Amino acid sequence: MTPEVSIVIPAFNEALRLPDTLDRVEHYVGTAGVPTEVIVVDDGSRDNTAEVVRERGGRWPQLRLVAAERNRGKGAAVQLGMATARGRYRVFSDADLSVPIDDLEKLLKPLRAGAGVAIASRGLRDSQVEVHQPWYRETMGKIFNRLVRIFVLGGVHDTQCGFKAFSAEVADRVFPALQTRGFGFDVEVLYRAQQAGYAIVEVPTRWVNSPQSRVHPIRHSAAMFLELLAIPGRVRKHPTPGASSEHRRASA
Repeated sequence: MTPEVSIVIPAFNEALRLPDTLDRVEHYVGTAGVPTEVIVVDDGSRDNTAEVVRERGGRWPQLRLVAAERNRGKGAAVQLGMATARGRYRVFSDADLSVPIDDLEKLLKPLRAGAGVAIASRGLRDSQVEVHQPWYRETMGKIFNRLVRIFVLGGVHDTQCGFKAFSAEVADRVFPALQTRGFGFDVEVLYRAQQAGYAIVEVPTRWVNSPQSRVHPIRHSAAMFLELLAIPGRVRKHPTPGASSEHRRASA
């Protein structure tokens, strides 16, 4: 049976967190009543991430492991997972589930109504940040999102929340051409979708910060800013295939 929803989870050295994450995802999938596949992409982990997924997959047929040949970054891992996804709607979620998987239906609702992309956002009035990041991370995140709106992607409040959903059509168009392999890939994916004329809907979300984040906003800020500035040029050099006229919509 072709799944209606594909959930892609990029994972690099996530053997300790994955068991709880997969417990929560399996429970959600089992109660939602929607045919769903779950794809964990092992991005060249040095721990037993792959073994954890294989063991769970032996008793959970909807779970699949996709293994990268080497560590190439979160963007490359999500790109690889999306390439193997078969669902009508394709979602990627961080392995820490900072946005609870129970909020998935909030993203699927605008897609079923015709939007091309739906993203969880911490920047909306109705969003609930239940456990905050350290003050310096929140501050740098707000600065980064402001720079995104100024230099690359207008109209989107929060590009970096790791919970995003795409129609199959949009995923099949924007991910194969993706050039940004690291943590700035979200901006490129959304920029490509916006340039192709697809609606991007931001959805208020709950957020429970995970203290194990590997991105340090101060130490990595210069590299992230330079990567941000490079995105429009990368897209011009490696353009996104044109969107079909039937499903193109003005970006929201």
